[in-house]
Amino acid sequence: MTKPRLGIYIHIPFCASKCGYCDFYSLAGCDHLMPKYHQALIAHLEESARGIRGYEVDTVYFGGGTPSYYGAEHLLEIFDVLKLNGNVRLDAEVTVECNPDSMRFKDLRMLRQEGVTRLSMGVQATNNDLLKLIGRRHTFQQAELAFSAARKAGFDNISMDLIYGLPSQTKSDWAESLAKIVEMHPEHISCYGLKLEEGTPMYKEYKDSPVLPTEDEQADMYSYAAEMLERYGYKQYEISNFCAPGFESAHNLKYWNLDDYMGFGPGAHSCVGNLRYSFVKDLKRYISGVERKVSIIDEYQLVDPLERSVEYLMLSMRTNRGVSEQDYRVRTQSDWKPILRVLQAFEEKGWAELTEGRWHFTVPGFLISNTLIGILLEAQASGRADSIPWMERAEREERKIVLPKGEEELFTEFYEARQKQRISEAEQKEEASDSE
Repeated sequence: MTKPRLGIYIHIPFCASKCGYCDFYSLAGCDHLMPKYHQALIAHLEESARGIRGYEVDTVYFGGGTPSYYGAEHLLEIFDVLKLNGNVRLDAEVTVECNPDSMRFKDLRMLRQEGVTRLSMGVQATNNDLLKLIGRRHTFQQAELAFSAARKAGFDNISMDLIYGLPSQTKSDWAESLAKIVEMHPEHISCYGLKLEEGTPMYKEYKDSPVLPTEDEQADMYSYAAEMLERYGYKQYEISNFCAPGFESAHNLKYWNLDDYMGFGPGAHSCVGNLRYSFVKDLKRYISGVERKVSIIDEYQLVDPLERSVEYLMLSMRTNRGVSEQDYRVRTQSDWKPILRVLQAFEEKGWAELTEGRWHFTVPGFLISNTLIGILLEAQASGRADSIPWMERAEREERKIVLPKGEEELFTEFYEARQKQRISEAEQKEEASDSE
């Protein structure tokens, strides 16, 4: 009998320093706690082995924090425990998040040789002034070297993260960042709009600041990225994620498809069947709880079928796969007609389209997806689309989805200039070699 599939998330909460925008549970200056955490995490995995063995593990994701800062040897010790105590498939997707300043060729080669298949690099920007402004420890030149080292180590599946809407960032800056990243040919690119989270240094400094791009400017940056990346072969498969064919993040798709996953570490979340739970967002409490064998559960919830159907609709519409009538009826046991009427109305506005029997948002729809998904959920709850005053609300949220004037030309000019520069440098090297 075939076992069900499971994703495993391992949280590494340590960083060399905190970025100004980050509100994930991560800690700087706590390296002295690494040995105790390592022991506690391994003990936790071993205690959970019985539950994990009921599945085939087909994705493993080391997130953080900064797993590359934690060190390849420690990461592989954790991975070995998983291999010994769980049914990790030979073809499992195994991802490690990395920052350019902590990526070493020796570590990268070790990770690749021991079964890590994918890297997710936090680049965020290609402008060094912007990188410094948001608290990143690396330059773009370091990112280029780290990417090259990863390729030499054998990685053929690399994702790169970028952020748009940064303070003082112009549309030209954003076009240049995309151009430079595309020129490197990663298999996957994630583009996230800056969101100032309360409690972060950047929230205090830039909340309501005039140097932040406006919502309209962020919308232009987003639509430009979607249009440009599609031209260069990167398919948009989720609101913020683009990839070459066949290089979707299998682990992240588990979250959006409501598949089973277990998380380990402080603040990590799990969802198995109709059970959802998370662990305490406190490193010392997590370590102590594992050592003393007391509860480290922070939240625990049994998800009822109605809530599950809401999540299915909400998460599916975040992806380019969207929803189909058959899947919707099976998953939710609900009437499809109210949903269909709203989707057809979205189609008339250019916000959604039907492809091979599945409804999904267009780029303009993704841009106002929070509002559109809210309208779909209201239709689902009420069972009647006619009574929802959705059109006016959605139109208020709609932004003009056109490529900013001059941006496409700017990208073309920049790319051509880079090509000429490369040819010139190659010719100079050749001449120097001949003269020798």
